[in-house]
Amino acid sequence: MLINNRFLKYFSFLLSAIFIIYVIYLIVSSFFIVKNQFIDIGDATYVNQVRKDDYTKKLALYLTKNCQNDKLCEVQSMLDFVTAIPYKINESVARSPKNVVEQNFGDCDDKSNLLISLLKVSGYEKVYFVLVPEHIFVIINFEDIKLNKKALYVNDKPFYILESTAQNSKIGFPLKYKLDEISAIVDPFVNKKLVINKLEYKY
Repeated sequence: MLINNRFLKYFSFLLSAIFIIYVIYLIVSSFFIVKNQFIDIGDATYVNQVRKDDYTKKLALYLTKNCQNDKLCEVQSMLDFVTAIPYKINESVARSPKNVVEQNFGDCDDKSNLLISLLKVSGYEKVYFVLVPEHIFVIINFEDIKLNKKALYVNDKPFYILESTAQNSKIGFPLKYKLDEISAIVDPFVNKKLVINKLEYKY
C-alpha cells in the first residue's frame, strides 16, 4: 500500500511538471507568434502570414525550375503565378500562402504574403511590404541588376514594385500612390518597419 501511494505521489508530481512545462511552452510560443506576426502601423495593426515552410519552398522551386538562375525570370515566374490567382476580398486577416493557393483566391494582403514568401525562400533577401491606404504591395531590390524602369528609391537604393493584384503585371509596376501616402515599409520576416531617411520615385 505504501509503495502504491509513493508511486501515485511521484506519478502525480511528474504529470504536474509536464503540464507546467507545456503551459510555459504555449506562453513562449504565443509570444513569438505575436511578435513575428503583428506590427503597429500608426493607429492600426498589420498582421502578416509570411511563411518559409516546406510547402512554400517546393512551390517556389517548381515555379522557377526553367529559369536557370536568371533572377528576372524567377521573379517574373513567381509574380505571374500569384497574379493569376483570382482577386477576391478576404474579410478576415490575411491567410497563409498554402491556403491562398489551395483556395485559389485572395486580396492584396493574401497575395502579397504569398508572393513575398516565395521570393524569400528563393533567396531574395531585400523584399519588403509597402503599406499605403487600403492596399499593400511588394518591392524588391536586385542589388546587381538595374532595370530601365522607374523604381522606388529607399535610402538611395532602387526597389522595383511587384503588384500582386494586377493580372499579368510585370516587374517595375508603376507607383499609383503619392510618396506621402506610404505609411510604412515593412520587413515582415523580422516584423520591423524600415527607417526611411530618403524616399524617391524615379528612373
